[in-house]
Amino acid sequence: MRVVALVPGGIGDQILLFPTLDDLKRYYPNAQIDVIVEPRSKAAYRVSKSINEVLTFDYKDRNSLADWGNLVGMIRDREYDVAIAVGQSWLVGLLLWLTGIPTRVGYQGKGALFLTQTIAFKPSQYLAGVYHDLLQQLGINSPCPELAVNVPKPDIEWAQKEQKRLGVDETGYVLIYPGSSQSSPAKDLDKIYPAKNWRQIIQDFQQKQPDLPVVLVQEPEDEQIVRSLLESCPNIKVTSPDNIGKLAAIVGGASLMLTTNSVALQVSVAVQTYTIALFGATEPAQLLPKSEKFLAIKSSTSKLADISPKVVLEKIWGG
Repeated sequence: MRVVALVPGGIGDQILLFPTLDDLKRYYPNAQIDVIVEPRSKAAYRVSKSINEVLTFDYKDRNSLADWGNLVGMIRDREYDVAIAVGQSWLVGLLLWLTGIPTRVGYQGKGALFLTQTIAFKPSQYLAGVYHDLLQQLGINSPCPELAVNVPKPDIEWAQKEQKRLGVDETGYVLIYPGSSQSSPAKDLDKIYPAKNWRQIIQDFQQKQPDLPVVLVQEPEDEQIVRSLLESCPNIKVTSPDNIGKLAAIVGGASLMLTTNSVALQVSVAVQTYTIALFGATEPAQLLPKSEKFLAIKSSTSKLADISPKVVLEKIWGG
């Protein structure tokens, strides 16, 4: 059986789809499963164990009819038996109808007219569960499994060397992901937690737990905030994993993760690191499973910057 899933969205969205893909592979071990994702999200599948091929298409671009036609041709050439539309788009539904794939699964609503099997879209629940609901139309009715990633051995070895370089291989460490989300194509001010707030949190942590190092994860776009924090908190350490496997490995070694709503959040959930996550407008229940390991702090104003460091510290020491 050949299956293709059309999955718009960022890297975090892809990781939230992993339980669905893993369950599909578990029930149909001989199935070849491909995904079609936005170019910015292809990197997520470095840590997936269930995918045969990752194809790319920029769903959000101003695609011409020729672009959509090329996508239809690419899908038809591979002769899939099943297509799964993860988004709700009448254009994607039409596209799948044009491919002639016999089983086309998706949500009720936009584009459902062109699908062969649909299920109710329940966006208020945990997003991994929303995706997993689609499998019911393929005869899979098991509960949604936990997020999991498959970290390549070279990335684990890199993390071990990185921990030694930072001098945290024997002490453990608190990891902070201070920046904006990779899953967002443009910076959103409501997704950025100010350096002055992080500074207060770090200084309090260093005062109360001086023997537990604080490590910042620096993405290329976060250079300014990291530089600012280094000036005021010179004892912090910085790591810059250049792929999602290395990020998963370094997060997996942390004693505690502090992060905004980001790719790092979903990675932290997948590797089961204790996590405190800061949310602006997004409802935490949509992006975090129910677990004592994962604590959410949501802004009362829907603006991330309005979460006071005091509230975060109370959650750290009391949570």
